[in-house]
Amino acid sequence: MVQSAWKSFTRIFPTPGTVDRYEKMRACAGALFGLVLTGLCSYFILGKDIHAAWLIAPMGASSVLLFAVPASPLAQPWSIMGGNILAAIIGVTCAKMIDEPILAAGVAAALAIGAMFAARCIHPPSGAVALTAVLGGPAVHAMGYNFVLIPVALNSALLLITALFYNNATGRRYPHRPLPPDNANKHNTKDVAPTERIGIAPADLDAVLTRYNQVLDISRDDLEAIMLQTEMQAYRRRLGETVCSAVMSKDVVTAEFGTTLAEAWTILQEHDLTALPVIDRGRHVIGIVTKADFLKHAVIEPHEGLADRLKHLITPSMLSHTEKHEVVGQIMTKEVMTADENQSILDLVPLMSDSELHQVPVIDERGRLVGMISQTDMIAALYEHSLTSEYIKP
Repeated sequence: MVQSAWKSFTRIFPTPGTVDRYEKMRACAGALFGLVLTGLCSYFILGKDIHAAWLIAPMGASSVLLFAVPASPLAQPWSIMGGNILAAIIGVTCAKMIDEPILAAGVAAALAIGAMFAARCIHPPSGAVALTAVLGGPAVHAMGYNFVLIPVALNSALLLITALFYNNATGRRYPHRPLPPDNANKHNTKDVAPTERIGIAPADLDAVLTRYNQVLDISRDDLEAIMLQTEMQAYRRRLGETVCSAVMSKDVVTAEFGTTLAEAWTILQEHDLTALPVIDRGRHVIGIVTKADFLKHAVIEPHEGLADRLKHLITPSMLSHTEKHEVVGQIMTKEVMTADENQSILDLVPLMSDSELHQVPVIDERGRLVGMISQTDMIAALYEHSLTSEYIKP
């Protein structure tokens, strides 16, 4: 009975958070840094005669948003500046026009919320700014509309500046804008990237949010990213964490920096390959050369055929000094995307579908080449998994 009562009592508490100790300490230190610096700057700017106007109470609530949840739409620069200034204007106006303080406070908060909705700058502490303008006492009332600039706008701007510096200095992107997509369609068509054509689509999320019809303390882009990562995590769990070393080709045909273009082209043709990883003597990947690299550099005269241009490219000049490309290292792609041998193959899906990489070199913990994964290897692994899933169904 006692245990049942205790379980019922503990249900009133929220579930434990997922942030680590460092993030909690970072947020607390940020609030300390921001409020102290804002108060000191206001003191030196305004002088000693302003008294309590150096730092108004709603700034404490603003600091929670700016330093503890800087990714929130409610904590962005326009939210704090626009929300606090609008609320201050409305609060001072209501204090002047409505004699009854309680009624004036309610009207000020309601109008401030409406104005923030209209201006798209919802900032919860702004409600406290509106109430401060109404219930702040004779000292605040005596300021009139000066209260909007000093201390509201001044405090908001100073706190915002400290948040911009502190968050970015401690590894938090602020202002929190969505990152540009790195999987845009490479063919300049209207089709979205391959990984976006299955699973959760942006239109699905928009439809659900429209039906939900409530303000969320998370941006739409962050919510979409979390859902997609959750979907990938669930699929990784079902796939059983198949790693690259289990499906990669281990007998890798390679080239070196000094391999001649003629030799490299012959290797590609004989082994029916589209790419050769380029390695140094320690088997570290220093580049990759593909048939596309040959075609890109086989440019001489426009009227010549492709075969003639390729022949001219791979034929040695037999000169001691020439500007003509002679070896693989001169035409290879130096920035190579590699995979770790213990990495999940699911991490390579966006690279091979959206970024259109046809093969990815696999390295060990020392950075040495140990294998190669192609799109064919990926298809075979995923197909085998789908068959296995069918067989083990109850």
